Amino acid sequence: MKKKMLATLLALSFLAGTAALSFAAKCTVTAVEGNTVTVDCDGVVSQAEGKAQVGDKVTVKDGKIEAKKKKAIEGC
Repeated sequence: MKKKMLATLLALSFLAGTAALSFAAKCTVTAVEGNTVTVDCDGVVSQAEGKAQVGDKVTVKDGKIEAKKKKAIEGC
């Protein structure tokens, strides 16, 4: 009985974790005023907090923006 409950608990926690990641929206910055950024997410315009420049592709999560990380250039 304990194994079934533990398996169910782990499955639900995994499901909740992946659902939280799916709520992060990918958006484009359209305007910046101080710390407030206006973003366009597939036609839906909203405001978020953070630092970004106009035209940046950002991810909005919980009303705050996270700038996308640029790939590092490797070389000698």
